[in-house]
Amino acid sequence: MVSRPHVDPAILRPIEPEEYDRLVADGFFAGEHVELIHRHLVTMSPQGAPHIWTINELTELLVLALSGRAKVQSQGPLALADSRPEPDVALLPLPSSPDQLASTAHLVVEVAVTSGDFDRGTKADLYASADIPEYWIVDVAAGEVEVRRDPRDGRYRSMATYGRDETIALVRFPDVEVAVAKFVR
Repeated sequence: MVSRPHVDPAILRPIEPEEYDRLVADGFFAGEHVELIHRHLVTMSPQGAPHIWTINELTELLVLALSGRAKVQSQGPLALADSRPEPDVALLPLPSSPDQLASTAHLVVEVAVTSGDFDRGTKADLYASADIPEYWIVDVAAGEVEVRRDPRDGRYRSMATYGRDETIALVRFPDVEVAVAKFVR
C-alpha cells in the first residue's frame, strides 16, 4: 500500500464550477470518474453488476412511467451552486436544453453499494441545499430504499424506508407509484 503524505486542506485550491465545466469540455478528466462536490474533486467508485443493474431497472421504470412529463437522466451531472454531482438517476423538469446542464431535479437517486455514508451525509445535504424535493438512497445490501423529502435549511425534514414489498409514490408525480421489488433485489 502506498503511503500518502498529509496535506493541510487550508492550502488546497478549490476548483470553481465554471472552471470545472471548462476542464470537462476540454477533455481534461477523460478516463477518470470524478465529480465536483463543494468545489473539490471527488473520485467515484467503480460500478459492479448490482449497482448498474439497479440503475438500469429504475431508469427504465421511470422512463416508461413519465414519458413526456419529465426527462430521466442516468449518471449525468447537475449544475448546482458549487458542485457538479453525478447522481445515478435524476428526474429532470421539462423542457431540457442541449446547451446547458440541468440545475434542478424533481428526484435524485443514488445507489449505495460502498458509498452509503457519503450518500447519507454530504450528498443528502447537497441535494437538500439545492431544494431538490425528493432524494432516494437505494441500499443494495439491505434491499431497501431510503426516501428523503421536504428540504429546508440544507436538510431533509422527512425520511422513510421502503422495503421490497412496498411502492413509492413520487412527490412531484403522486399518480406514479414505483414498486421497490422492480429495481431492488
